[in-house]
Amino acid sequence: MNRWLESENMRLRAPEPEDLDLLYTMENDTTLWSVGTTLLPYSRHTLRQYIQQTSGDLYSERQARFVIELKDGGQAGMIDLADYNPFDSRAEVCIGILGKYRSKGIATEALTLLKEYATGYLGIHQLYAYITAEHTASKKLFEGAGFLHTCTLKEWKRDGDDFVDVELYQWLKKHNKY
Repeated sequence: MNRWLESENMRLRAPEPEDLDLLYTMENDTTLWSVGTTLLPYSRHTLRQYIQQTSGDLYSERQARFVIELKDGGQAGMIDLADYNPFDSRAEVCIGILGKYRSKGIATEALTLLKEYATGYLGIHQLYAYITAEHTASKKLFEGAGFLHTCTLKEWKRDGDDFVDVELYQWLKKHNKY
């Protein structure tokens, strides 16, 4: 197994057809929609096609999705590199952890693995995350991984009838070591 995507406790791997239930659960969890960009539920058919059609080519798809698989075989969630820009050498990080796996250090370890892979193996210079201002757990996760809050985007995201601020967190390879 690739040392970049594996630790003593977990590995990050590409989604397989057997992960359909995990994707279905995560993409259709409406409590996660407020922190992402999902507007409608996904069907099993659509997600099955996504898994089948993903080439795994970061350069053509501009994203890479990983299942967070624990060594005991449990699937704790997903972590993604999204909006990959090879010219500017940056990518967005998105992470979702299933409820029963939260507050156990899994997100921290998965983010560390992804950061090491993205910057050490892929040579990406910058990782960033958009986090809604009230999402303190995510801010704590990214701050703990060395990401800095660099700006606030005022009323950036709709939340029902209101608009909420979104904070940009950035991690620059040249200023950090993994």
